[in-house]
Amino acid sequence: MTLNVTPPRRRARRERHRRRLSAATALLLASGASFGLLLATPGPARAGTNLVNNPGFEAVRATDTLPTCWESSGWGDNDATVTTTGQAHSGTRALTVSVTRRVTGDRKALMAEDPACAPGVAPSHQYDLSLWYKSTTPDASITVFRHDAKAGWQYWTDLKSLPVSEQYARVEVRTPVVPPGTDQITWGVSVYGTGTVTTDDYDMQDVTQAPPDDDCTAGKACTKGSWAVMPFRNPVRSMHSVVLHNGKVLLVAGSGNDPDLFKAGTFTSALYDPRTGAMKTIPTPVDMFCAGHVQLSDGRVLIMSGNKAYPAADGSHGYEGFKDSYVFDPAGESYVKTNDMNEGHWYPSATLLGNGDVISLGGLKEDSTGSVTAEKFSQAQQKWLPRTEVNQTWSYWGLYPSMILMQDGRLFYSGSHVFGNGTPGTGASVYDYDANKVTDVPGLQDKDHRDQSMSVLLPPAQDQRVLTMGGGNVNSNPEASRLTDIIDLKQPSPRYVPGPLLPQGTVDQGQGRKPETGAQGKMYVSAVLLPDGKVLETGGGLHDRADPVYEASFFNPVSNTFQAGLPTDPIPRTYHSSAFLLPDGRVMAVGDNPGNGTFDDHVSVYTPPYLYKGPRPQITSVANDRWQYASTQRVTVDRPVVKAELIRPAAVTHSSDPNQRFVDLPMTVGEDGRTIDLNVTSNPNMAPPGWYMLFAVDADGVPSVASWVHLGGPEAMAAPMVHGFAETMEKTPKRPEQPRASHPVSPGIAGCDRHYGAENVCVPTVFPKTVAETTRARCAWLKDHGYGPLKVNGRDDPLRLDPKATGWACRR
Repeated sequence: MTLNVTPPRRRARRERHRRRLSAATALLLASGASFGLLLATPGPARAGTNLVNNPGFEAVRATDTLPTCWESSGWGDNDATVTTTGQAHSGTRALTVSVTRRVTGDRKALMAEDPACAPGVAPSHQYDLSLWYKSTTPDASITVFRHDAKAGWQYWTDLKSLPVSEQYARVEVRTPVVPPGTDQITWGVSVYGTGTVTTDDYDMQDVTQAPPDDDCTAGKACTKGSWAVMPFRNPVRSMHSVVLHNGKVLLVAGSGNDPDLFKAGTFTSALYDPRTGAMKTIPTPVDMFCAGHVQLSDGRVLIMSGNKAYPAADGSHGYEGFKDSYVFDPAGESYVKTNDMNEGHWYPSATLLGNGDVISLGGLKEDSTGSVTAEKFSQAQQKWLPRTEVNQTWSYWGLYPSMILMQDGRLFYSGSHVFGNGTPGTGASVYDYDANKVTDVPGLQDKDHRDQSMSVLLPPAQDQRVLTMGGGNVNSNPEASRLTDIIDLKQPSPRYVPGPLLPQGTVDQGQGRKPETGAQGKMYVSAVLLPDGKVLETGGGLHDRADPVYEASFFNPVSNTFQAGLPTDPIPRTYHSSAFLLPDGRVMAVGDNPGNGTFDDHVSVYTPPYLYKGPRPQITSVANDRWQYASTQRVTVDRPVVKAELIRPAAVTHSSDPNQRFVDLPMTVGEDGRTIDLNVTSNPNMAPPGWYMLFAVDADGVPSVASWVHLGGPEAMAAPMVHGFAETMEKTPKRPEQPRASHPVSPGIAGCDRHYGAENVCVPTVFPKTVAETTRARCAWLKDHGYGPLKVNGRDDPLRLDPKATGWACRR
């Protein structure tokens, strides 16, 4: 029979699974040697209280064939049965899920969503779940739902893939920390491919570890951390920061927004080694100033486009992008040319897909108009594909559009971008590349003032929630925003909802630091995912290329709150700044390039409070540093830990790093508490292939130093577990636009009036509203902000800075 008759209300409250199989995305485990159950299995269930009702299925409802407190669910076009069987592991009954035909969806056997049946849980606790099973399909996993006291039942997470096993085998996995507001969970087996899974003898134990005694003696740093300015300087005017899998940091400047270096053909990069403090300059072939970049699956860095020309003083053209593309090889510490892109893309996006391909959108062409050409770098062919082999919507996405890979392979454009207004419509959207459709997502507040806001996929990536913070608009130049927005992409029709306001700090508007007031926030926001699961937001400015804001906070994704009042980076961090996580758990910050053309070459390092809480756990061994999807990987630690995760290393510029993500690794913990099997997601879209930092974290939130592991592998037996989230979106998909060569873009898109000064000097087209529209007030503002002599370029003086026609602005 065809089981696609789940009641609508249940379909609405459950997640709906989808798997999209293609040769490009089936990067899964290839051999049984990587299956966790073929490792030495951790010991038997602890002799505590089993929280599962009817764990062996021996009680059966009189009016039903299913055991008491158990139910069948699922969705999609599939033929399936869920029944009891006499092939038990113990006793007389087991529960079988059998799928004989599948086009879409899955079939589940779960504990009933009933107050009398679902196991009770406590927030902040963790539980070991175990069962005995045998299976003829690799396409099965342990799935967990949770009951929120306010929102009701909802999908929580998938914990572990179940390898094929002819005989009964025991599997155990530990839940993440139970979120606030959760009072019950249900769990069981999902089958999302053809085959049969039989389960028996479920067990659930509370294994919560108490945090160790706090022995911190560092005062305020115990709860707030501390900043330090390094005794060395950045040797290059770095605009781009990439953490490499050998632990070094690639700092890319190109011309560094210095037109004299551009004219001289002097382009630079540097390699910083945090372990030794050494800096090494790297020959750089072209001006990679404001290029795009992403880490490929082999750990090399793909760098696309860059600066072909600075704006002309006469306004005949703006910034121009070129077609050139390079990869930086960490092994050889050099740049290697690839084939060219189809056209120039100054300020392009770069998003790694689950199959290792790269999608790049937006930016400015060689003639400084807006690019409407989507570009695709093929992992298999190691080249940019011809335009005719890439799906085109002919949309203009703007500059550095933040395109975040969703778990089903679609791209979420968060609304974060650079320079000017957001995209038409709601300002945020989902782009289905395979279907070549763009669907607007509602709810983003003040969408045209999210210029150089920051968007991050919140920890863990399995939750599919995105936070967007702050922003402004370089053309209208208002005070930057405090707004934040959060979207849950697991919802059937996701939409942004307002988040908590950004905390306020102090702002220096040229006359010393003063407290922010009213709605004052910041643009040029940096946000860094930390191994304890929080987000550090730091740096920023109140106006276009001016008025640094000194403020830092933690965002807690569990409580959706900010912890305000952290110490601030002593160095201003506005335009062309970066902040990023180091493998030792600290955060490094570089760069500041205000409108007067200067560049701050100080380097700052933030030590989070978790590094003041005593000894750190250590990962003492990693059995294999080459991981495959859906595999179980063994590590050992020197003392018990409560969670482990993969964090993708940074590749950040201009408040943009859409590939930054934190992927939870559910654990199976041995009896000694130190031997741990980590369960890797089966879905390459959740964790695109490449090198990751592996952290283990103790009950007090203290992380280990990262170990580097590579995620990827050959095609394999198991399919990815992909969910059918965001399938009934509120807006109607947009059809592709008519093919066109480009989108018109003003040469003044950067918000700078080129009538004054040099190419790298940004006299604002629109001064802040607090500045009177007079020569005296504007010249006073420029003096307070460090502007030197400004030559008037040509005869026009639109800002009335040279009323006596001397040829120099603000000359008395």
